[in-house]
Amino acid sequence: MKLLDRVHSPVDLRKLAPEELPRLADELREEIVRCVSQTGGHFSSNLGSVELTIALHYLFDTPSDLLVWDVGHQTYPHKILTGRRDRMGSLRQYGGLSGFCLRSESEYDVLAAGHASTSISAALGLALARDLRKESHQVVAIIGDGSMTAGMAFEAMNQAGHLGTKMIVVLNDNSMSISPSVGALTKYLNELMAGRHYSKLKDEVKKVLHRIPGIGDPMLEVAKGLEEGIRQVFTPGSLFEEMGFRYLGPVNGHSVPALLEIFGEAKTIDGPVLIHAITQKGKGYKYAEEEPVEYHGPSPFDPVAGIQKKSAAAPTYTSIFGNALVRLAENDPRIVAITASMPDGTGLVPFSEKFPERFLNTGIAEQHSVTLAGGLALGGSRPVVAIYSTFLQRGFDQIFHDVCLMDLPVVFAMDRGGIAGNDGWTHHGLFDYAYFRIFPNTIVMAPKDENELQHMLATALAQDHPAALRYPRGNGIGVPMDAEMRQLPIGKAEVLRRGGHGLVWAIGSSVHPTAEAVERLAKEGIEVTLVNARFVKPLDRELLRSQVAALGAGARLATVEEHVVSGGFGSAVGEALAELELAGVSLLHVGVPDRFVPHGSQEVLRKTLGLDAESLYFRLRSFFAQRAGERERRDRGRQSNRSLA
Repeated sequence: MKLLDRVHSPVDLRKLAPEELPRLADELREEIVRCVSQTGGHFSSNLGSVELTIALHYLFDTPSDLLVWDVGHQTYPHKILTGRRDRMGSLRQYGGLSGFCLRSESEYDVLAAGHASTSISAALGLALARDLRKESHQVVAIIGDGSMTAGMAFEAMNQAGHLGTKMIVVLNDNSMSISPSVGALTKYLNELMAGRHYSKLKDEVKKVLHRIPGIGDPMLEVAKGLEEGIRQVFTPGSLFEEMGFRYLGPVNGHSVPALLEIFGEAKTIDGPVLIHAITQKGKGYKYAEEEPVEYHGPSPFDPVAGIQKKSAAAPTYTSIFGNALVRLAENDPRIVAITASMPDGTGLVPFSEKFPERFLNTGIAEQHSVTLAGGLALGGSRPVVAIYSTFLQRGFDQIFHDVCLMDLPVVFAMDRGGIAGNDGWTHHGLFDYAYFRIFPNTIVMAPKDENELQHMLATALAQDHPAALRYPRGNGIGVPMDAEMRQLPIGKAEVLRRGGHGLVWAIGSSVHPTAEAVERLAKEGIEVTLVNARFVKPLDRELLRSQVAALGAGARLATVEEHVVSGGFGSAVGEALAELELAGVSLLHVGVPDRFVPHGSQEVLRKTLGLDAESLYFRLRSFFAQRAGERERRDRGRQSNRSLA
């Protein structure tokens, strides 16, 4: 019988003998390979956190002791050990387990998190709340070295060190976030690895001095005074201890005995502690060890051959963007590309290889990325900030203060705009139209397909104002690609179809499913005009005015977008109608309702939200059928009057 079959909760885990835990780690790793190969999901990060997870639940009294996971994409071992093993087959599927921590899913999930670098702040808050209630449980934050590159993590450590609050931070250091970690902190952590000999030497000296009768302890007191000077000889600094944390490590993050020992020591320290654990991303599965980036978040794959199951399809929007940027940069030396630790995910690897001097990977530091771009623009460059829509939300004030307020020519390339899919709540890009269109001078646009994407990128880079370009996750439509990129007229929409029964204005990834729905309506005699808006800001008000005027009294207008209805594209159209004093227009805003959207495939979620072609057909049919009927009756009446005459 497998040990894992006996573990249904951390209570069961703690019944095992310590010497059984390495075997449990092997079984847990096998289970992760089996599950993720079937469902897809985060993979190499979870293989790297197995022993850490076992040791944490074994030594700490969870859920009374609180484990605060950063991001949460390394918590599959945690899910399995906390009673969710039988549901792992539903991982990241609609209605199934989340790929991240979710408070509604388990009492062991303390913090819901899908964005990086939040754990230390949240853990400090929990520790302070514990102290105010005069309680004594442990609070542990588990954060990766990639997440430690964000300023928020150091803001929290600065506060925790200042207050001296009892808490533990476990730094899971595998030298990677999604891509290899970058920056001075990564260099510092690597140098700390070289400094492990200092800790070993210090412990040996203490043992020797304690054994010397009479003078050993006084000498030890003197040695403490010299410790800082000695430390500088053996380590590159004491960053964490200068911030008020007791530093323990580095420790082998795949040695359960070593982890149990160091966690046990940390529990006894009355103040903030940082444990530096060294792990390997993809540990135990050779393909993930060799290609940890490729196996960060794979689709379902063959666990034996290690081959991901991919179907032939049109190029992704991400790759179209990356290739177009390279072509544009060949003719414009001012173009600089910036990403926040995701060169692969944003399609910038080809750019980084061709123009390494014009490529900047900031680490997980979205706020810095935006202000950095502002500085580059002030210096005459044309920066392109390529960040997922949901992650760019973290730089909202910087977008306002450091770019838009000065009307700087920065291009924001927002990948994963709209429904992102199985990563769920924290990863959908459903708020970007709203948070960009409120700023003066800012251009906001979204392409209907991959060909229009390359033209929009060229358009954005030609402007002397901030420009936000938003495009979806996944493959393109498969349309022919123009050989040459051209600039689109700013604020001008595209009429795709004409009809007299009403208007449909759609934008971005919603245009094609809307076109399918409109074609189906036409076969039933409901003829509507379909507009590809292209721009949320500036909106094509001239076209809007003329189309509404042509329809006359009782005009019906529907807007369609893969964005929250509140503050989105439809809101912009409604505001324009009011400002143009176009009264009497019946409006239907189709978009994402006022609730957070869970995880699930893009196809399932679009159908659930009423944004797929079939759902749009029924919604538009219901909206326009009355208008079409009124016109048909009016036309029959005119014919009858002519006959009588």
